[in-house]
Parts: sequence; C-alpha cells; structure tokens
Amino acid sequence: AEGWSAPILTLARRATGNLSASCGSALRAAAGLGGGDSGDGTARAASKCQMMEERANLMHMMKLSIKVLLQSALSLGRSLDAEHAPLQQFFVVMEHCLKHGLKVKKSFIGQNKSFFGPLELVEKLCPEASDIATSVRNLPELKTAVGRGRAWLYLALMQKKLADYLKVLIDNKHLLSEFYEPEALMMEEEGMVIVGLLVGLNVLDANLCLKGEDLDSQVGVIDFSLYLKDVQDLDGGKEHERITDVLDQKNYVEELNRHLSCTVGDLQTKIDGLEKTNSKLQEELSAATDRICSLQEEQQQLKEQNELIRERSEKSVEITKQDTKVELDTYKQTRQGLDEMYSDVWKQLKEEKKVRLELEKELELQIGMKTEMEIAMKLLEKDTHEKQDTLVALRQQLEEVKAINLQMFHKAQNAESSLQQKNEAITSFEGKTNQVMSSMKQMEERLQHSEQARQGAEERSHKLQQELGGRISALQRQLSQLHEQCSSLEKELKSEKEHRQALQRELQHERDTSSLLRTELQQVEGLKKELRELQDEKAELQKICEEQEQALQEMGLHLSQSKLKMEDIKEVNQALKGHAWLKDDEATHCRQCEKEFSISRRKHHCRNCGHIFCNTCSSNELALPSYPKPVRVCDGCHTLLLQRCSSTAS
Repeated sequence: AEGWSAPILTLARRATGNLSASCGSALRAAAGLGGGDSGDGTARAASKCQMMEERANLMHMMKLSIKVLLQSALSLGRSLDAEHAPLQQFFVVMEHCLKHGLKVKKSFIGQNKSFFGPLELVEKLCPEASDIATSVRNLPELKTAVGRGRAWLYLALMQKKLADYLKVLIDNKHLLSEFYEPEALMMEEEGMVIVGLLVGLNVLDANLCLKGEDLDSQVGVIDFSLYLKDVQDLDGGKEHERITDVLDQKNYVEELNRHLSCTVGDLQTKIDGLEKTNSKLQEELSAATDRICSLQEEQQQLKEQNELIRERSEKSVEITKQDTKVELDTYKQTRQGLDEMYSDVWKQLKEEKKVRLELEKELELQIGMKTEMEIAMKLLEKDTHEKQDTLVALRQQLEEVKAINLQMFHKAQNAESSLQQKNEAITSFEGKTNQVMSSMKQMEERLQHSEQARQGAEERSHKLQQELGGRISALQRQLSQLHEQCSSLEKELKSEKEHRQALQRELQHERDTSSLLRTELQQVEGLKKELRELQDEKAELQKICEEQEQALQEMGLHLSQSKLKMEDIKEVNQALKGHAWLKDDEATHCRQCEKEFSISRRKHHCRNCGHIFCNTCSSNELALPSYPKPVRVCDGCHTLLLQRCSSTAS
C-alpha cells in the first residue's frame, strides 16, 4: 500500500500542473491571435510540451488501471462483468488514449472527432477483425461513432486480441497519419508501451453483454478515487482533504479551459464565416454572369434545334402523305384486277359444272366403266374444293389488306394532329424565352446601376475621410447614411438574386419541356419506323398476291385443260389396271425432290407409274401404248421409256 501512495500523489500533482500550464498557454494564444511569427513559434513549442506531458500522464494512468484491473480480477477468479468498476475505468482510460491527438474532421453538420475511424482500419489490415466490425455495424442500438468504438473495444477484449489489433495499427503509422497528429500517443513510442501492457489482459475472461447498454451517451471521466483508496487508509483525513482540494482545483481548471477553448473556437468560426461569405458573394456574382452567358447560348442552340425539327417534321409529313396516296391508288388497281379474276373463275366453275353434268349422263350410259368414272369424278371434286378454299383464303387476305390500309390512314391523321400540337407548343416556348431575355436584360441594368451607386458611395467616403479629418460627428452621420444605403442595396441584391433564381427555375422548366419535345420527336421517329415496317409488310403482301395471281392463272389453265383430261380418263383407266394409282390425300410431298405441295407447287400424276410429282419433276410428255396422244410422265419413267425405245430400235 505504501508503494501505491507516492506515484499516485506525484501523478495527481503532474496532472494539475499540466492542466494549469495548458490553460495558461491557451489564454496566451487567445490573447495573441494577431501576433507575428514569434508568437506562432512559442505557441507551437508550448503545444508540443503539452502533448508530451499528456502522453506521459496517459501512459501512467494506463499502467495504474491495468494493474488495478489485474489485481481485482485475480481476487475475483479472472472472470469479469460489465459492472466491474476497474474494468469500466480501464475502458475510459483506453478511450482517452485513443482520442489523444485525433484530427478534427469538418463536415456540413459540424465537427467530428471520434476514435472509431482508425479502428475501422483493422478490418482491412487484419481479416480476423471483420467479425467484430460487422457485429458492431449490425447493432441497432448504436447510433454514434463513439458508441461503435466502445462496442469494438468490448468485443476485442472478449476475444483476447486487443493488443494484437492495436499492434497492427501502430505498425502501419502511414495509415494512422490521416487520423492523428504527429505528436499523438498512437504515433509515438508510448503507443508501443501501451500495447505491451495490454498483452497482460489476455489472462482475463470478460463476459460483456452489449444488448441493452447505452454506449452512446456514457460520459468518459476518469475516477481518481478508485486509485487513492489505499492512500486514504494510510495517511488519514489530511491527505484525503488535500486530494479532494486537488481534484476540485483540477475540475475548476478544466472548466476554465473548456470555456476559453469554446470562446476561441467561436471567434475563429465567426471570422472564417465572414471571410467565406465575402468570397461566396464574389463567386456568386461571377457565376451569375457566366450562367447568364451560358443560358443565352443554350437558348440560341434550342432555337436552331427547334427550326431543324420543324423542317424535318414537315418534310416527313409530306413524304408520308405522298406514300399513302400512291399506296391507295395501287390498292384500288389491285382490287379491280382481283375482282375481274374472281368473275372469270366463277364463269369457269359454272362451265365445269355443266361439263360435269354431261359426264354424269355419259357415265350412266357406260355401265362397264362406272367404277373408273366415279374415281375420276371424285378427283375432280377434290380439285374444285381446293380451288374454293384458295378463293376463300384470298378473300380473307384482301380483307386484311383493307384493314391495314385503314390503320395506315388513321396513323397518318394522328401524326398530323400531334405535329400541329408541337408547333403550338414551340411558339409558346419562343414567347416565354423572349420574356426571359427581356427580364434578364432588366436585371443586368439594375446590377450596373447598383454597382455604380456603390462605387460612388465608396469614393465619397474616401474623399470625406481625407479632407474632413476633424469633423468626426458629420462623418459618422454620413457613414450611417452610407450603411443604410448599403443595406438597401444589399436588400435589392437579395431581391435580384431571388428574381434570378425564379428565372433559373423557369429556364429549367423550359429545358424540361424541350426534353419532352425531344422525346415526342423520338416517338415520331418511332412512328416513321412503324410506317417503314408496314411498308415492308405491304411489299410482302404484294408478293403473296402476285404468287396467288400466278396460282390462279395456273388454276385457269388447269381448268381449261380439264376437259381434255376427262377425255383422256377413259384411256388412262385401261393403263391403270396394271399400276397402282395414288390418291391426292396420300401424297403431301413430291416423290422425287421431296418438296411440300402448296398453291404454287401443285400435284401431278405420272401416267406410267401412277405416283404423284410436282411440275418440275413431271414436265416431260411421251406417247404411251395405252394413250394415243403424248401424256405427262415423271423424269424416271421418261428415262426408262427412252432406253426401251432405243433398245427396241437397235
């Protein structure tokens, strides 16, 4: 107990002496703010001495707190809770050590000085500390950086790696220089000494619960009474009274130091604020003139763009009108041609019906050929049904073409109406831009008058000061008048600034409207693309119509040749007795080229083998023994028959 009393008393005396010295240096610095370079050098030397004394005091307090914590933990069995007083004091001293020499970071909200910033670097340098950082960030109760830093210290102590993490930080001092001053405790040799002292805490088992604790609002004050208990027991009431007096003096000096630092800081902030406001006003004036010039240039560009857009839209509308007229004429012509084709087809069908009736009468007379003639009639009926289906499909396609024409006409009308609306909007925007230009010119004239008045007032004040040195009272009155004029001019400037802001808002609104017009023009371009697509579809439909016309022509030829084929059926039936005649339903592809049959690619029977082929594969004709005239034959049968004829001739 006697070994504890002497160092504690010396430490308390050093603390009071350091506090008084720091208060004196602060008062001298506040009194000599306007001094020269000699005052700055003495202030720097005093601050360095003060930082050295603070480092020594904090290192001694850390030694005492760790020693008391280890003794109390050994007496309790090496397991500690959050309510243990020496443990709480250890965290307070540790927080003071980490806060020593921290740089103040200024932001829009205010000044920020927290020790959680350097602790976040541990996560990058040591990946094992990522669990601590994530758990601290996920705690919903912590809202300040100080609370997160305290929670980080709690978790590191529970993991028994507090000394390791701080050693990693101190080894990378180039990273700590962003957060600490060069004379800070963490940047000097005392930091390594504290890390060596923290290694002894790995013996302890700390069970700390972070839930429910208000770490943000805790006040970190060192309780010296915890380290002075033994002294009180030994030395009696006198030493106790001395210690209380020392502590009272320390608290009083700390309060004085805080008040003085607050006043100095307020004065410096006021001076900085006045300088910033003056510089901002000058910057705003220059920026306002630059903005006016840029806005004028943007208005000219917008006018040119609007004129180009008008010309392009008018040209596109004229082109679309001409295209629609041409398309309507072509569709009318195609309609007339198709109607004539339909009338011809119907006449041919009526004639075929008459021929069919005559053939039925002939079939009644021919009893022996009844079955063969029935097969031929079925084939003809199937052909007629297929022709009727093709006619129905052609009618449907014509109706679809009519609907597409109507849609194109409606789209052209909608495009014309939208262009008229856009032209009206452009005219209204031009009027607004003219109004804005006139108001901007008035504002510039007002600014020039105000600047001239201000310059005249300043010249008058200088002349009065040089000439009338003795007439102080008259000068004060005139200065008061000038101040009033300046205040009125400032009010006018404020009103002009507000008016400028309103004009800027209107210009932004006009920009938005111009962007909307651009989007509408993009939509018009999209409509043009749709028109092109419809034109492509129209071309495809025209191709389909041409193919159908070709098919109709082939059907007419086929119908004209049907009479001749009916006459040949009798002769064909004799030849079919030896060959298998395929039905039309059984064949969907050509036997030779294996292409699918369609309206343009029709079915044809080979009169020799009885199979079904396309026109290209059965275009040859030969005279068969069962047919007196040349008949359609496939390519394979044509080559075989020619070989037979050549062999018989030889």
